[in-house]
Amino acid sequence: MSVCVVIGNPNPGGRTTTIGEAVGSAIASARSEDMTTLELATVASHLFEWGNEDVKALTTSVASADVIVFACPTYKATYTGLLKAFLDQYGNDGLAGCAAVPVMVGAAPQHALAPEVHLRPLLVELGATVPTQGLFVLDSELDQLDATVEAWSTRWIASLT
Repeated sequence: MSVCVVIGNPNPGGRTTTIGEAVGSAIASARSEDMTTLELATVASHLFEWGNEDVKALTTSVASADVIVFACPTYKATYTGLLKAFLDQYGNDGLAGCAAVPVMVGAAPQHALAPEVHLRPLLVELGATVPTQGLFVLDSELDQLDATVEAWSTRWIASLT
């Protein structure tokens, strides 16, 4: 039983990581489980080497988690190519048996539906169950991240425990 946070930002360690880990930590705490984080930027150069053993090991590890938080910045109103390249490593049911949580960060409120409209369908296509509403965080609201994650958790965390 575990929680994994997958960060689809080409720039590791930034606000997307902060947000993804805050959500992952809340879920892990509620489930009394450990949390791991995978920064896709650290393996970006291998994602297009089809059959790469390190990438295969990572996809297997991620798919073995009970809950996976997919955190990504909003690029052109959707997720990054980095996250898509990683998720392309899975077959149609590659995330079957996993609960997934789409989390996105963006600069403009008009992209608030990106986790629901773009990321959720991709995760469902891969066989994941997405039992919660996705979370969208505006850059301008990062100083309120604890309250934002708490509000999301209060409404949705029971769906993941």
